[in-house]
Amino acid sequence: MSIHFSPARCSQIFLAWALAWGVHTAAHADPYQDVQRLVRNQQWTQAQQAASTHLQSHPGDPQMRLLLSQIQSGQADNAAAQATLQQLTLDYPELPEPHNNLAALYAAQGRLDLALLSLKAAIAARPDYALALENLGDLYLQLALQAFNQASDGPGSSNNLGDKRARLGALIKSAP
Repeated sequence: MSIHFSPARCSQIFLAWALAWGVHTAAHADPYQDVQRLVRNQQWTQAQQAASTHLQSHPGDPQMRLLLSQIQSGQADNAAAQATLQQLTLDYPELPEPHNNLAALYAAQGRLDLALLSLKAAIAARPDYALALENLGDLYLQLALQAFNQASDGPGSSNNLGDKRARLGALIKSAP
C-alpha cells in the first residue's frame, strides 16, 4: 500500500482552474502535452528541459511546476520535488494536487505526521478529491499499524493485539 501521486488528472484540474481564473490556455496546451508524454515515457532529461524552458517564460505556472515535481521525483531527486511542491502549496494553497503529492513524498520518507497534515490540506482545498481521500485511508491504516506495533512493545499489551496486527498487516499487503 502506498500513497499515490495525481498525474492523470493534472491537466484536467489545471485547465478548469485556468478557465475559472480567465487564463487563456489554448496557446499553452502543447507544452503540457509534450511534457506529460515525456513523463509517461520516463524520458526525464527531455521532460526536465521542456519544463524548464516553459518555466523560464512562465515561472509561476502551477501546472508546469506540478509536472516539474513529478519529473524531479522520477529522477529520484525527492528533495527538489519536495521543495517544488512545498512552494506550490504556499503559492496556490487552494490546489489540492500539490498537497496530495507532497503527502506521498512524506509518506515514502516515513514522515507520516507531515503526510497527514498535507492530506488534510488537500481535502480542505477540495473535500471531494477522491485520490486524497483514498490516500488518507491508506495513511490511517499505516498509522494504525504503527500504533499496534508500538503497543506491542509496551507493558500490558492486549492479548488481541497480535491478531489485530496480523489482520491489518494482511489488509495493507493486499491493497494495490
